[in-house]
Amino acid sequence: MITPSHSLAGKLQFPLIFSHLSPLPSAIHISKHDNDAVSKMKRCKQTESRNKVTTALADIEDINFSKKEISKIRASLLKWYDINRRDLPWRRISDEKSEVDEGRKAYAVWVSEVMLQQTRVQTVIDYFNRWMEKWPTIHHLAQASLEEVNDTWAGLGYYRRARYLLEGAKMIVDGGGEFPKTASSLQTVNGIGNYTAGAIASIAFKEAVPVVDGNVIRVITRLKAISANPKDSKTVKSIWKLAGQLVDPSRPGAFNQAVMELGATLCSVTSPGCSTCPISLECQALSLSTNHESVQVTDYPMKVAKAKQRHDYSAVSVVEIVEEESQSDARYLLVKRPDEGLLAGLWEFPSVLLEGEADLASRRKAIDSFLEESFGLELNSCKVILREEVGVYVHVFSHIRLKMHVELLSLHLKGGANFLQRKQQSTTLTWKCVDNKALSTLGLTSGVRKVYTMIQKFKENGPDSVPIKTRKKRKAENKV
Repeated sequence: MITPSHSLAGKLQFPLIFSHLSPLPSAIHISKHDNDAVSKMKRCKQTESRNKVTTALADIEDINFSKKEISKIRASLLKWYDINRRDLPWRRISDEKSEVDEGRKAYAVWVSEVMLQQTRVQTVIDYFNRWMEKWPTIHHLAQASLEEVNDTWAGLGYYRRARYLLEGAKMIVDGGGEFPKTASSLQTVNGIGNYTAGAIASIAFKEAVPVVDGNVIRVITRLKAISANPKDSKTVKSIWKLAGQLVDPSRPGAFNQAVMELGATLCSVTSPGCSTCPISLECQALSLSTNHESVQVTDYPMKVAKAKQRHDYSAVSVVEIVEEESQSDARYLLVKRPDEGLLAGLWEFPSVLLEGEADLASRRKAIDSFLEESFGLELNSCKVILREEVGVYVHVFSHIRLKMHVELLSLHLKGGANFLQRKQQSTTLTWKCVDNKALSTLGLTSGVRKVYTMIQKFKENGPDSVPIKTRKKRKAENKV
């Protein structure tokens, strides 16, 4: 039986036989030009046929799993998961047999799921272990400061996640300390959305609710050969519905983890292991690819063009303050970012966003204005020991490409940081001065840490030791 596939197009087309594209008889002479034309026509026909193949029987809301499919998928996937599941620290906690401390299980699931968003499993393991050692329960976390949380989170990126964890913990503890037990009640907690609520409720409290992340989307769109835009709200809603149909009511947490595990390992983005997939017989994308050479399993889900990155430019001044002419007692000026926006509430070296690429004179003028407006610090009236361009560092966020021009500005100030305290003009700016030892142990973002490393190399080996570099932010396709 030939299995149709689904999309928003709303029509049914069965696979076509490309008999009209068979080779011409050998007796006919074909010129290179004619051969190129035939090849081009063949490619066009195949593309057109692929589009027809991936049209649908009905609107996407009408796609469902049959009872037979549900039964087979549940049994096969759970059997595979029980044998092949990865041994991960948060799973050890959630697998504990004791029913007494469900809150501990829920907390471990919550922390792990938030960390795993946009971050690879292998990276998360050490961070999770350190976090749970420092704050073993939600009550311990609720007593932490944002700065402590950011320090522990440093290097994971997407720092808003850490702030939401802290805010959510405080909210639960202030409300009596009992962890909400259903997906709907969990979503009343700051920072907990549909996905995280479903994960906590199903794994920790055994509620039969689905979870949908990138891995689940990939598995379901391939099972049903859904070629619709996976980011479209209509498609997302339908995938949540389909995921809900599949959840095993007797083992909801294990089943949800099994689907995510499958997507993270066998059903990968570019190299799916269909030959060893436990649910390959139920996969319509695989069936289509087997019967139709123009269709591949990796065609699902539809590839969506990424939003164009914004290009930003900044001047970063690593201000080193010494009280005496010896730099052994040097301290570095750090400024806290605003509580809203990119990298909210995190520490960085003084920096100024530029309108675009700017020359050295323009960058220094911008930095000088910032230091004067913020601290009343006029470079003309204090002793500048050293001011050197160190290099350029490009930090790539998910939506911004930030090019940073880094300089080292070494100043001799009588009274050191106290001088800045007396001169400070801004009442809203938060800052501090730290020495080398404190700076090396402080939880800084990877971008600030890289700038500091550039400064250290510059001081040790001179300007030639700091090349221009681009660091692409670690970014998982999903939770692989």
